[in-house]
Amino acid sequence: MDWWQAIILGIVQGLTEFLPVSSSGHLMIFKEVVGADAAGFLDFTVTVHFATVLSTLVVFWAAIRSLLRGLLKFKWNSETDYVAKLLVSAIPVAIVGVVFKDKVEALFGENLTIVAVGLMITAALLFLSDIISKSVIKGIKVKESEGISWWQAFVVGIGQALAVAPGISRSGTTIATGLLCGVRRDLMAQFSFLMVLIPIIGEQGLDILKATVGGDGFGGGVSPLCLLLGFVFAFVSGLFACKAMIALVKKAKLGWFSLYCILVSILILILT
Repeated sequence: MDWWQAIILGIVQGLTEFLPVSSSGHLMIFKEVVGADAAGFLDFTVTVHFATVLSTLVVFWAAIRSLLRGLLKFKWNSETDYVAKLLVSAIPVAIVGVVFKDKVEALFGENLTIVAVGLMITAALLFLSDIISKSVIKGIKVKESEGISWWQAFVVGIGQALAVAPGISRSGTTIATGLLCGVRRDLMAQFSFLMVLIPIIGEQGLDILKATVGGDGFGGGVSPLCLLLGFVFAFVSGLFACKAMIALVKKAKLGWFSLYCILVSILILILT
């Protein structure tokens, strides 16, 4: 991988991690576009994903600090309730990661057709979330102070588990699922971005530990300069995309991203 390829891929990761268009799918697409080597690409992916996790921490640091203060009181309060629901949302993706890890990893090959199908699924979810403004399940009320109920947190977690496949946007799927379940737009944006911290930090920590303990070394096939450039540009572009997506979820229609996903999937099917 050359330095300029690392910069482009880092920017792609940072922008698409938070926009509802699938970062994993776009990394696979742009890897082919710029002609990056496959050697060490998984370690590079881990690095740029970690960069966007840090950008999430920066953007939501005030909310995260408030949650930590509530937890340190060691009693059940609104902060403890919120964190518990974040943990509930992580259950489905944890099950998928443990039971179907090999099958999921097999999807991340050279076949971009899988990415095209995933983008179509993302487009459908985004479109539905725009046309359905009320909860599909009637008669269930959520306390305004809590913002999201237990069942909504779990259903959104199922959406996150579905998004492990390339081409299916994690942010797009979780936000769309939450909106379909009746969660307010502003509340869903924050919950969506915070809920990913648990599985991503856990998964990437394990990947780095396995690479180090296993003796394979981390970053083999990719120069330290490329890892650094990818990290920096993913972090900076991630800050921009995260803030932009929060504003978009509050005001704009997600249908425009749905149209984009369809167009990209059609181009993939035509060109591959």
